[in-house]
Amino acid sequence: MADVAASARAKDAARRTGTQRQVRPTDQPPEGATHPGARPQLSFSVPRRGKAPSHLADLSLAERKSALKEAGLPAFRADQISRHYFGHLTAAASDMTDLPAASREALVGELLPQLVSPVRVLTADKGATLKHLWSLHDGVRVESVLMGYRDRTTLCVSSQAGCGMACPFCATGQMGLTRNLSTAEIVEQVRIAAAASRDGDLTTGPARLSNIVFMGMGEPLANYKAVLGAVRRLTAPVPEGFGMSARSITVSTVGLVPAIRKLAGEGIPVRLAVSLHAPDDDLRNDLIPINSRWKVPELLDAAYDYFEATGRRVSIEYALIKDMNDHQWRAQLLADELLSRGRGWAHVNPIPLNPTPGSIWTASEPDVMETFVETLRSAGIATTIRDTRGSDIDGACGQLATEVLQQERERL
Repeated sequence: MADVAASARAKDAARRTGTQRQVRPTDQPPEGATHPGARPQLSFSVPRRGKAPSHLADLSLAERKSALKEAGLPAFRADQISRHYFGHLTAAASDMTDLPAASREALVGELLPQLVSPVRVLTADKGATLKHLWSLHDGVRVESVLMGYRDRTTLCVSSQAGCGMACPFCATGQMGLTRNLSTAEIVEQVRIAAAASRDGDLTTGPARLSNIVFMGMGEPLANYKAVLGAVRRLTAPVPEGFGMSARSITVSTVGLVPAIRKLAGEGIPVRLAVSLHAPDDDLRNDLIPINSRWKVPELLDAAYDYFEATGRRVSIEYALIKDMNDHQWRAQLLADELLSRGRGWAHVNPIPLNPTPGSIWTASEPDVMETFVETLRSAGIATTIRDTRGSDIDGACGQLATEVLQQERERL
């Protein structure tokens, strides 16, 4: 409590002496504001759109067999198709030569309708990063990023088209929410990436896709049912799923407290990543609009309880924004908030902001970032600066989709 009080005193002193520069967020152009005081609108309302076609990855193995049986096709073929899809990472009927030629197309067509198709792919980091823009069945676009490292290959997947959380420094947050993705639309991003990694599309060489992070477009816990379904497909053994370890999967959230508590009870020890970005409600109310419902103490309590329930250390994501949230006293306040709940349960990932073109937002200066990080480490908080992959290809999710849409409009 003494540490918290000391931070509060430091915060008050900074305000009185004017040693901090406090910038308040607005969604100014090009993000779309109509007046200087405009704020993006928080929304949980999912627009009504046509559902994605039912797909093998939406169904349990028993449900896949039932679907074939109802279509007048042999139910036992579901096991074979599932092994091709999850084990061999293919959705092409021509690859499934163990299926009878006469009914192969019908069998595959029943369970594997095409859900995503490529629009554009960008390469960065000397070929170690691939960013894909996908078109879904209804023309909606989402992004995924495949990243190769020396010791692992990681895919960042999208769970929604757009996002309703309205965070003003986030390109996806400025898009608004178009719709939720289905379980299979999420899983297809993984299958395609796993095949690309296996086939050596990254310059880091052929490798097994080892890690999945739900940090692409959208708020994963706002699409809870589909995301949990995807996690179950990722972790179930072949032919039910890919057979990945739950410990290699990270689900992020800006702070949907009831969903965090629900996830803690699922018995699937995925890593939880909390996009905090400010340790005080005063600033976080502006940076993360959902903070108007669940304040920082309530969010961190839920995150700590997740650690207690699963044994998995929680990641605290913190985008460092110049003159906004990068003050040393905020680093100390963050450390105090975490330590007040115990030691060793959280790991902080400061992230240099990847700004949208023309935005009022930009990354912190290197010396300011260093001070922020050292303040956390000196307090005993495990802290690692997140690698910013793809900064030369509009790395932040939502930027590529926005750029392509603008180009298409200009051609009309």
